[in-house]
Amino acid sequence: MLGLSYKWGLVAMLWFTCFFNYADRQAIFSVFPLLKSEMNLSDVQLGIVGGAFMWVYAAAGPLAGMIGDRVRRKTLIIGGLVFWSLVTMATALATEYWHLVLFRALEGFGEAFYFPASMSLISDSHGPETRSRAMSFHQSSVYAGTIAGGALSGYMGQHYGWRSSFYVFGSMGVLLGLMLLATLRETRRGETEPAADAKRPAASLSGVLTNRFVLLLMAVFVGANFVAAIFLTWMPSFLTRKFNMSLSMAGLNSTAWLQMASVLGVLTGGYLADRWARRHAGGRMATQGLGLMAGIPFLFLTGWTLSVPVLVLAMTGFGFFKGMYDANIWASLYDVVPPERRASAVGFMNSVGWMGGGFAPVAIAAASAHWGMSACISATSAIYLIFGLLMLWGARQRGIPAIAAAPSRP
Repeated sequence: MLGLSYKWGLVAMLWFTCFFNYADRQAIFSVFPLLKSEMNLSDVQLGIVGGAFMWVYAAAGPLAGMIGDRVRRKTLIIGGLVFWSLVTMATALATEYWHLVLFRALEGFGEAFYFPASMSLISDSHGPETRSRAMSFHQSSVYAGTIAGGALSGYMGQHYGWRSSFYVFGSMGVLLGLMLLATLRETRRGETEPAADAKRPAASLSGVLTNRFVLLLMAVFVGANFVAAIFLTWMPSFLTRKFNMSLSMAGLNSTAWLQMASVLGVLTGGYLADRWARRHAGGRMATQGLGLMAGIPFLFLTGWTLSVPVLVLAMTGFGFFKGMYDANIWASLYDVVPPERRASAVGFMNSVGWMGGGFAPVAIAAASAHWGMSACISATSAIYLIFGLLMLWGARQRGIPAIAAAPSRP
């Protein structure tokens, strides 16, 4: 059995790994105005730069998941970290448009191996009683990394050139990978599952992927990722154009308010979901549905307002409720997927979700040419409405005795 200190120490180590996972992918969006000017790029070309990461990330997801169910997850996590960090450093060497597309694609490939392996590892260290809280704490690194990547890249881009932040984040990621070699341990699969679940025969991958709740969670993930990709890609440029913010201020404001609120939302969502899941099998899904539905008015207001204080309020509200959904993305999935297929399930869900989300940067660039960026951002509230209702319906369908109520293994 794992000691209590290592269980949470594992989450802390993966927190820093995921921090660089998101800082590295976010950094480029804050310097879009500089890239647009230096390389004479259109908005659609910039959208393709953003989409290249997501498309390759999505395409590599199933492979990363199936490998994650078969090899040491420690190897995949550290190997992926070092690989994508080196690619981040190489991005600073880009001098042509196709260089940017190539390096973003390679970064997507490297980062695709992280979530299937890390979420599987956490699920084998934290049982149903603490799984949402452990994963929600880990999820907070997504927001911290996004803030750091957006803010630092914008500041350094404005003062030292757009390449500078890529050298910083890439070198620090390689250093972290070397440190994890000595501290990260592999955990036995199924370590924390209830005894009755551990004795069940292994489920086939096809059986997992045809489970109606897995399909529902994947569908909702597509919608949520589509909206998230729009904000990650275009919010810095949106603030620069609409509110005349400087590069550094746009990089900070496009991430800080939304992501800091998401930290509070994700911790709240993890706590609520663990409590609700003790009484209802659909407790985690209900928490996600609540987050999506409550975020609708704030999404609409973000694109519609002409006031900076109202914009901050809208982004903060959206970020909080987005965090409630994010807290249980993988914990909800693991309620309906057995331990031996969890990395594969994450890989496929990541693939489907990011393949759909990967079209968002290009779609918003094309649509905004006709209707404006403000209207397009406000229109994303309709996406939250559709998939929020779908998630709440799924939670109602899952209204049976929860897995968390089963006796734990002695």
